[in-house]
Amino acid sequence: MYCSKCGSTIAAGSTFCSHCGQPTAPATVLSPALEPALAVPAGTFAVPVQPMTTAGAVPSYRFTFIYAGFWLRFVAYLIDALILGICLGPVMVGLALTMGVGAAITSLPRDTDAFGAAFAPIFLGFMSIALLIGTLVAWLYHAVLESSEWQATAGKKALGLKVTDLEGARVSFTRASGRHFAKIISGLIPLGIGYIMAGFTARKQAIHDMLAGCLVLRS
Repeated sequence: MYCSKCGSTIAAGSTFCSHCGQPTAPATVLSPALEPALAVPAGTFAVPVQPMTTAGAVPSYRFTFIYAGFWLRFVAYLIDALILGICLGPVMVGLALTMGVGAAITSLPRDTDAFGAAFAPIFLGFMSIALLIGTLVAWLYHAVLESSEWQATAGKKALGLKVTDLEGARVSFTRASGRHFAKIISGLIPLGIGYIMAGFTARKQAIHDMLAGCLVLRS
């Protein structure tokens, strides 16, 4: 072995030239086993975008989201509707008893127009309060759970789904609330197309997802 600087003979195993001091040890190459672990967010999988070109270099990656399709979301909706129905049913019965709806119905003469009698204000008052309670409970159920560590309602959680922003991060309570009330717009589109769009758009987004800047992912 010869020195690359002065040309002198170097003994095997030497790390420097005894004549000029030139180092002879090769550059240290990191083992691929020492490469830092790649953290992959839940709901995504990592895809390498360029090959490893030099020893020890770490390839770059992009994260691809796993979107939840329409039918998974529909089943999650049915589970949530069942849960809300079970919770709200006793409340509505108690409200009706408190307001005397049942007694007012049974006291009506058979030949009386119910909505032209004294029953009408009771019925309309009951419906107004019931609608207000139902809206409030549904809003808090969706917004609180989807902005929590679960990132999902109970129905979505059961099916391994979660609601995120466009970067795959947890949403705030405000954004989750906006997504919930944006469903009104999805519902106004005929034939349920505002919801069905979750089955054929590129990122499986319904209208309310687009308006709120949200995704529903499989975790």
